[in-house]
Amino acid sequence: MKELFEYILRFGNLNQQQIDFMSSKAVEIELSKDEYFSEAGKIASQVGFIVEGILRVCYYNNKGEEITKYFIEENNLVVDLESFDNEICSSSYVQAITDCKLIVFSRKDWLELLQTIVGWEVIVHKIISRALIQKVERRSPLVSEDATTRYLKFMEIYPNVVNRIPLSYIASYLGVTQSSLSRIRKNIR
Repeated sequence: MKELFEYILRFGNLNQQQIDFMSSKAVEIELSKDEYFSEAGKIASQVGFIVEGILRVCYYNNKGEEITKYFIEENNLVVDLESFDNEICSSSYVQAITDCKLIVFSRKDWLELLQTIVGWEVIVHKIISRALIQKVERRSPLVSEDATTRYLKFMEIYPNVVNRIPLSYIASYLGVTQSSLSRIRKNIR
């Protein structure tokens, strides 16, 4: 729980009573590797904070190929925001790619936090803004670069992820085949 509050307090202030109230709404869960936090075709019903592990957001294109959009590692919130906020079916999967420990809030409890804690909405807005900026910063350099440069940038952007996840997910994220990625890695060493 300590990690969650250290993270939140980077974006604003909470008093002890507010922290205690949040703690009372939080549930600690574990996701095994390959388990889903949320799924396409379903409405996202929870917000999580990753204490340990890595999740990925992915979808299937019209050819049935699995495409990894991005990775979320420790000390970050995870939620399919569009689905969660608008109560619509998600178009993406959020999947554990390592064993994960999360602190989770149900939709009902999250909304109660927003209604009860003064300033919580401002903190959440700052967290979401940071996450969106980070997503664009991580994705933009990869769009126009060649595969080797994209891989080198990936290693720069996700230094704590690169050796902890399957190559197939990295290849999918970079938009290359697994064999191409293996060649790139061999040429870099």
